[in-house]
Amino acid sequence: MKQKIKNAVISLVAIATAAVPAFALAPAALAAAPPNISGNLCQGAGLDVTSTGATCDVTTGTNNVQTLLTNIINWFSIIVGVIAVIMIIVGGLKYITSGGESGKVSSAKTTIIYALIGLVVVALAQLIVHFVLGQASTIVNG
Repeated sequence: MKQKIKNAVISLVAIATAAVPAFALAPAALAAAPPNISGNLCQGAGLDVTSTGATCDVTTGTNNVQTLLTNIINWFSIIVGVIAVIMIIVGGLKYITSGGESGKVSSAKTTIIYALIGLVVVALAQLIVHFVLGQASTIVNG
């Protein structure tokens, strides 16, 4: 019975891992038109080069950096949150299949507790990072 549950969990993790690339979408801007390299010299930093001079406007780059950081943190939090939920399920399965053995019950409880702590840490990290980014954008934008 344990082997079947173990195989089922491994299969679910393998399917989930294989399905992740299916969620990656090509940027609509690249699909719509080829990039304009000469007109977008500062595009990588999100800076504006529409002026006649060779300088870039630094004020627009801050919002792009903030958006990039927010997106990276959101994706990281989603991944860690999903892993924590999977670990809660694994801990629950370990608890159910423990058969009353104190060592296995203790191991299952530890797994569940650590997964719950991981979820709390991810939630608090989201709050802290969004607060810091909001304060940083307030300072930069005046």
